[in-house]
Amino acid sequence: MSILSNYSDGFFDVSAKYGFLPIKAPMVKLPNVYNDLQSVLDQMPVVLNENEFGLLNTIDAIVAPVLAIKNHLQDVEKEEDIFVLQALFRSYSFLSSAYLLEPSFQQFRKDGKYGKARNVLPANIAQPFCKVAEKLNVFAWLDYHYAYSLGNYQKIDAQGDLNWENITMCNRFSGQPDEVGFIMLHVDINRFSADLVGSVMHTIQALYNGEKSVGNLLQQNWTTMKQMNIRRKEMWKASRWQRYNDFRIFIMGVKGNTELFGEGVTYENVWDEPKAFRGQTGAQDDIIPMQDIFSGVIFYYPQNELTKYLLDLRLYRPTCVQDFFKDLEISMKEIHPKGLMGKLLENKDITGLCFLLGILEEIYHFRNGHWQFVQKYIMANTKYAMATGGTPITSWIPNQILSVIHQMEDVITAIQQLGTTDNVTAQSVYENNTKLLASKKGLIEGQLALIHKNDFSAEAVFALNQKFGYDDTE
Repeated sequence: MSILSNYSDGFFDVSAKYGFLPIKAPMVKLPNVYNDLQSVLDQMPVVLNENEFGLLNTIDAIVAPVLAIKNHLQDVEKEEDIFVLQALFRSYSFLSSAYLLEPSFQQFRKDGKYGKARNVLPANIAQPFCKVAEKLNVFAWLDYHYAYSLGNYQKIDAQGDLNWENITMCNRFSGQPDEVGFIMLHVDINRFSADLVGSVMHTIQALYNGEKSVGNLLQQNWTTMKQMNIRRKEMWKASRWQRYNDFRIFIMGVKGNTELFGEGVTYENVWDEPKAFRGQTGAQDDIIPMQDIFSGVIFYYPQNELTKYLLDLRLYRPTCVQDFFKDLEISMKEIHPKGLMGKLLENKDITGLCFLLGILEEIYHFRNGHWQFVQKYIMANTKYAMATGGTPITSWIPNQILSVIHQMEDVITAIQQLGTTDNVTAQSVYENNTKLLASKKGLIEGQLALIHKNDFSAEAVFALNQKFGYDDTE
């Protein structure tokens, strides 16, 4: 059985102990040999404090400091400590994105349009950056795991927890509280991921052992997802949607964004041809992809370009996470060709099916909440049609919301065929979802109808959330 194997690279350890977070807090600053690099990072954010601005505040101010940094290729080649390598990857990622996208940011400040980015990364940055990316076996671009989010936090109160209000960023672009709150909330949500991963692993073990009822384990998964969704809603408090463009431009990727980068980015003295990698995006988080595989939503993915994007983003994760996903998918199919839902039906596990329905509802809330973020943080702020990961913003998430709804319909039908459960909580989950499924369908269908018009209002799309009772801002 593959699912209980070791999924660790020394920094991340996908397990019931650590979930998707690092095994300990990342390094805040680079070792002394990289002081020149650290100094530019410290001076880089648009806002340094209430009375001082950084390099990114002034047109072209970042150019000379970046070009003056020593080429640390030989230093990087000697590094073996995974925590130093991660801190270096984070640092070179931030520096590269800031240097390349600074002209786009300055243009946006002038007229609200994303301007052309630089598309040549100088050798003194490109060579060590690509070397550390090679050592970590990831793409040489700002990512979600090692760079922008999960590997970029430090506690304010060392004795406190990972609540977004008690953590801050090691590296920043805007330097504003809205950037900090936005990305630290992702870390906050993931502090519950150990319980979620544990429930998945324990459920699979139980089914492999021949247990006929796994309702108690699925209930744990469901309650953990409910906690995560409660934290997710904190985004409206942690980061004002009106301020998202203060830093969004710096997390744009190259792939899918030809308006910014043309044919790609040339990594000087590394590759002969320009490269195009996807940008940092919350869609690189691991919670929902794991839940999709575990619950069986993947069986409902439509065969289209948007699903291809989703699967392509799997490659933009640490190798240990990719391996976990692959083994999870294999394990679920070994349990039953139709995954968890097929096994629960075979075992006539009504309680398990009810909690599976609850899990799907929480996946729906997570995706629909993310979709609401898109409507406000992006669509209401800019006409630029591409997400940071290089996917079309108005169709990317709805594609997956419909997949979840379709599976919910099938699970409800299956429960109706089997009867009721003695578990009061499970029965309540079933009854509530039976009542509310029509409103979920009505909401997404109404939003898609608006979006398919040539000229639509982002406010009108968002207003439907309130009409159907799904407004997360309330």
